[in-house]
Amino acid sequence: MLVAAAVCPAPPLLVPEVAAGAAAELGDARTACSDALAVLAASRPDLLVVVGAADRDHGGPYPQGARGSFRGFGVEADVQLGEGDEGPRMLPAPLAVGAWLLDHARWGAAPVEGFGIAEPLDDTVHCLQAGRELAARHERVALLVMGDGSAKRTLKAPGYLDERAAAFDAAAGRALAAADVAALAALDPALAAELQAAGRAPWQVLAGAAEGAGLDGRLLYEDAPYGVGYFVAAWS
Repeated sequence: MLVAAAVCPAPPLLVPEVAAGAAAELGDARTACSDALAVLAASRPDLLVVVGAADRDHGGPYPQGARGSFRGFGVEADVQLGEGDEGPRMLPAPLAVGAWLLDHARWGAAPVEGFGIAEPLDDTVHCLQAGRELAARHERVALLVMGDGSAKRTLKAPGYLDERAAAFDAAAGRALAAADVAALAALDPALAAELQAAGRAPWQVLAGAAEGAGLDGRLLYEDAPYGVGYFVAAWS
């Protein structure tokens, strides 16, 4: 059963070594992520699962000990998903950022695993079912859900400006703030893809996991630096 969840943005720029001289620009986001992780620790889970988007070759479960790297972003920085033997696959970037957040918070409250969402887990029905299955793994399960809103919030955004982006992110923010499972499940996958909102699928996995859990939500951070919607929320 899901007992808590933290929602965090997934840009590698959260890692100071990657951001370099711009590291301070996401300082408030990092602080909010730390606060959300404290909520997870306080929930005393039996298992923490880090959930994030992945390409087709990197979907599915990742065991404790799986490793990730930010070398592709020009820095010699590696991470590990908790302690354990290295797995056969490298973590996709969103899960690597999650692993960095956990290491930064000195996570030790429970075993930790990863789950990458890739095809065919790219539609709402499959995402909800994946969430239900994750929540059923143990009596007390917590999720760290990594994902961004639209990447089309401004003219300088990675996807340029789309006038629909602000409304999409506002709806997502309200749902995350209220732990509104139905509203997250109602997010349109096609629209999310057009707006380059990589968090849609992870958020809908969260929606499936939280069905019937009766959790309350708090939005700890909401902004769109670099034209991308970033959210931090805590559910407990």
